[in-house]
Amino acid sequence: MPRFKIKIQYDGTSYRGWQVQKEDRTVQGEIESVLKILNKGVGIRVHGAGRTDTGVHATGQIAHFDFITDMDSCSLKEALNGNLPRDSRVMDCLVVPPDFHARFSAKQRYYLYRIRTDGFLLDRNYTWQTSALDKDILNEAAKYVLGNHDFTSFSKNNKDLEHRRCIVYESVWKKDGAVVNYHITANRFLHHMVRYLVGTMIEISHGKFELEQFKDMIDCPAENVKIFKAPPKGLVLTKVDYDE
Repeated sequence: MPRFKIKIQYDGTSYRGWQVQKEDRTVQGEIESVLKILNKGVGIRVHGAGRTDTGVHATGQIAHFDFITDMDSCSLKEALNGNLPRDSRVMDCLVVPPDFHARFSAKQRYYLYRIRTDGFLLDRNYTWQTSALDKDILNEAAKYVLGNHDFTSFSKNNKDLEHRRCIVYESVWKKDGAVVNYHITANRFLHHMVRYLVGTMIEISHGKFELEQFKDMIDCPAENVKIFKAPPKGLVLTKVDYDE
């Protein structure tokens, strides 16, 4: 059976995250509903690279599914987009080997968090609006995130995980006018991890949390520590890397 890999862009504002739920609207649920139409009423399971939270956006989410169809990948992409709602869109579609898995084959995931400091309103659904930030202090904190760490302090408790270690390859704040962007790349991410890291670093910039406390929470991971969570609307899954 052919396996298809798709790249998806979506505005997460009206979604209850990626993962399908019984009552709520989700990105996975919308795609599966369209595939069920294309497959003459027979359901098809879609597997995503990452389970983005309620309100989180994506420009580079990856998913795969198995589907017997006479359509080529270009026609399938057009058929999907012709039935999907306007806040989600398939950007690429191609056939991949049967052992490809959107989640388990992924090597690196890239996230961007956008913060606006000037009160401009028109992108308020896609940025966290804060007061002025000190980029130097933010980057001083961000460098402690780099490397192989146990991020228990910065994740929602999940007893089903074998471990909470992640390898972070990039952690940097960059300023673009009144928008301050946090770029983070890692082999994997824990639930709410980026939002906890961002929220706590912003508190450091505002002088409400100590940099040494932040470092200690990475060096000495613990559950139920005092941390701060950034809102979901500023977070975007931008890219997922795989071995060629």
